[in-house]
Amino acid sequence: MPEPRTFRDEPVSFVRRSGRMSEAQDRAFVDLAPQYLVDVPRDVAWTSVHPDARLDPAAEYGRDADLYVEIGSGQGHAIVAAASARPDDDFLAVEVFRAGLARTMLDADRAGARNLRVVEANAPEVLASFLPEAAAREVWIFFPDPWHKKRHTKRRLIRDGFGDAAARAIRDGGLLRLATDWEDYALQMREVLDADPRFERAFDGEWAERFKGRVMTAFERKGLAKGRDIRDLVYRRKPRA
Repeated sequence: MPEPRTFRDEPVSFVRRSGRMSEAQDRAFVDLAPQYLVDVPRDVAWTSVHPDARLDPAAEYGRDADLYVEIGSGQGHAIVAAASARPDDDFLAVEVFRAGLARTMLDADRAGARNLRVVEANAPEVLASFLPEAAAREVWIFFPDPWHKKRHTKRRLIRDGFGDAAARAIRDGGLLRLATDWEDYALQMREVLDADPRFERAFDGEWAERFKGRVMTAFERKGLAKGRDIRDLVYRRKPRA
């Protein structure tokens, strides 16, 4: 019998932080979790996903609708704005930081966005197994941690092998949208996805135009304030064979 794993096989793209939450955020996990927080069976770590666990979108949202997934949703500004403006679509926020998920639930509740759910889990595991195959109309990854020190770049989310999970989760013709303010990470994203035979560019020129559906967040403002260019990319999932 094989030895049980004691931790993940791959480095994660985050460092688990236990930042103190406000009283309102603590209440959100008591009062709002039943409406918004998806219960995820765990594997080897608190943010892991058991390989046999599967999300049932129709059961979770109570209908069949296009599903949009944001990876690393932070405080939830982009996805709450989208869910509020587009009630006919469903949205899933994937984040590991509990304070950000609490803020997302609070803002969604205030906006009356009942078409949004949140998942506290490691994003590659959500894409690779928890979502049904071809479940997502679009996957958004805006301003992921750049891990800009050379010794840490192996932790970047968009690296060799990422296309396996992303291509599995996105439907044929669906989109993968990315944005970053770190030039070398943007170049790495483009190199990884240009080389993946399951994706094709959905933009002309060197970079994609700014995605109009992305609201301005603190991360983007911070990058602009430091004089960094914001670079967008968008790739289309090619038809499955």
